[in-house]
Amino acid sequence: MKTRLRELRRESGLTQLDLQKKTGISQDALSRFETGDRVPPIPILLKLADLYGVSIDYILFRTEERTLPH
Repeated sequence: MKTRLRELRRESGLTQLDLQKKTGISQDALSRFETGDRVPPIPILLKLADLYGVSIDYILFRTEERTLPH
């Protein structure tokens, strides 16, 4: 998960500070999520998935499909 979060942020052209401003999630927490020191709680996973336009399953490496089929 840690590499996926970093990859999505970088693909979006955001720094951790940019992401903090967009989401209200502290830069320290974002850093810990990206390094794998901490697992984001579900509400934060939902927020990040919505922001990046991907499914939580994609973030968690449960699928390689970015979005779930409708």
